[in-house]
Formats: sequence, C-alpha cells, structure tokens
Amino acid sequence: MPTLATLALFSVAVLGLMVSPGPNMALVISHSLSLGVRGGLASAAGIFVADLTMTGLVCAGVAALFAAWPPAFDALRWLGAGYLVWLAIKALRTRRTAVPTAEAQGSLRRAFEAAIGVSLLNPKALLFFLVFLPQFVDAARGPVGLQLFVLGLTLSTIALLFHGLLGLGAGAATRLLRERGPSLRWLDRLQAGLLFGLALRLLLLERPLRA
Repeated sequence: MPTLATLALFSVAVLGLMVSPGPNMALVISHSLSLGVRGGLASAAGIFVADLTMTGLVCAGVAALFAAWPPAFDALRWLGAGYLVWLAIKALRTRRTAVPTAEAQGSLRRAFEAAIGVSLLNPKALLFFLVFLPQFVDAARGPVGLQLFVLGLTLSTIALLFHGLLGLGAGAATRLLRERGPSLRWLDRLQAGLLFGLALRLLLLERPLRA
C-alpha cells in the first residue's frame, strides 16, 4: 500500500492538475449550462465512473496494450471527436423554455452517459493514467496492482469532489441567468460551442511517438 506521505503528495499533484482547464472541466460546465446543477453533478458522476474504469484498465494491463499499438490512439481520437460533434449538434437543435420532469430525468441520464463516453473516448486520458499513476508506485510497498488501484481510486474521488463543486457553482450561475429572461437559446449555443471546441482539441492531439 502507498504510504500516507505518498498519498498526500499524490493528492496535491492531482489537485494541481484539476484546477487547470481541461476537457472534463469544460464538459461539466457544458452540462451545467443546459441542465443546471443536476446536469453538472451528473457529468461529475459520469467522469468518476470513467476514471474508475481507466484505473481498472491500467491495473489489468489493458492500457499498456493500447499504448503499444499507436493506431488505437487515432481510432479513439476520431471516435471521441465524432461523439462530441454529435452532442454539439444535439445542443444546437434543442428548443425549449422549460424542461418537463420526465424529459429532465432522461436528459440527466444522457449527461451521465455522455460524460462516461467522452472520458473513455479520450486517448489522452487513458495515456495519462498509464503514465501518471506508476510514478507514485513503490514495488517495495506491496503488490503493484493494488497500489495502482488505491492511487486511481484516490484520483477518481478527488476528481468527483472537484467536478461536483464545479457543477454546483456553474449550475447555480446558470439558474440565475435563466431567471433573468425567458430565452435559453444562447445557453444552448454556448454549450454547443464548448463541445465543438472539445472536439477540435481532441483532433489536434498529437499521437505519441512511442508508448
């Protein structure tokens, strides 16, 4: 098991990475714009599930196999970008002034699923887990797989708390903006713009020269 000192250092490093703007942060804000606080929290929960999944892939050695086959990077990149463009188009086609309860529940489920999909289809995220977690592993402290799992769980929990707070803040701000006028169309356009920007960012990622 990692020492408390290692976990403390790891947590500080993770927090430093969290505050830097990135795709997950943009995704939480995007869903907060369209669905309010609950949309941001649903996205945070989806990212948490994706982070745990990537932790499992690293522990099982699947991430290493992925990194050993560079074309997989391009395949995931294009799939992820295509998925983001599809979400952006859906946001542009949205026309509403109020969301019925049943529709809102379905939208929250889709936000949760979208966060999982976007995170898992981001090859950079998987490579990050593959490169970042092992830096804090000490073979003398016990099974490497267990240490990787503890580190991944720690990272996932910190990310859940951070993105949850971000969703609360962004959702509250969105609610205030919605109360100022009946038209929500510009919020949908802003959400679509964020999603298109994420898709472009993903397409511009450079494939690693080596794993």
